[in-house]
Amino acid sequence: MISVHLKKLRRRTEISSDEERAIRNAVAETRKVPADQILIRSGQELNSSMLLLDGWMARSKDLAGGERQVTQLHVAGDFPDLHGFTLKRLDHDLVTLTHCTIGVVPHERLQAITERYPRLARLYWFSTNVDAAITRELALSLGQRSALSRMAHLFCELYTRLDTVGLAHHDGFAFPLTQRELSECLGLTVVHANRTIQELRRRGLVELENRHLTILDRRGLQGVAEFDPAYLYLDRMPF
Repeated sequence: MISVHLKKLRRRTEISSDEERAIRNAVAETRKVPADQILIRSGQELNSSMLLLDGWMARSKDLAGGERQVTQLHVAGDFPDLHGFTLKRLDHDLVTLTHCTIGVVPHERLQAITERYPRLARLYWFSTNVDAAITRELALSLGQRSALSRMAHLFCELYTRLDTVGLAHHDGFAFPLTQRELSECLGLTVVHANRTIQELRRRGLVELENRHLTILDRRGLQGVAEFDPAYLYLDRMPF
């Protein structure tokens, strides 16, 4: 199941057989985790990181009143808490949105990779930089984009990221989030999120049914979003 992670890495650079072996050997065990679980709590001491092999996760922060903000969505192939390798604790929760399969990567094995395979170390450093770029783009959406543009942008981003690892179709992708979870991603009320979906549908841009998002007019959706995938750094490059 680690192949989806390797596909994500290979989108940007070649991975040698030795490097692939090192990545595979870094996974000490795999676990299946139900949906709606807090996998890692803010402040929890960490000695391993989680590689998402299947399913959807989110980074989130909660207020005392129970309000939640999702700060990033993660899909199969992502390394959602790789930054925990250096930080040793997170300032946010890592939660499962669906049933997930994860690979547990002890930090001592990540340490060995950084020492023996410096190119992989740079590649994983790059991946945390891309995560930061995605979070900055979300901050721009929350602060400046309209609700319609905000939602359209998220849909465009998710399509691009899922397509990178072979999990999107030519006209859409599986979208397992509830309307509440979607509203927590976008800083909207559930009612506002629902009205925004209906407006995108009315414009003939998307259809959301049975947990599947169909993009009816990709160019139109990108136009509403003012979507530029440059912040995802998908070009191949040397490391």
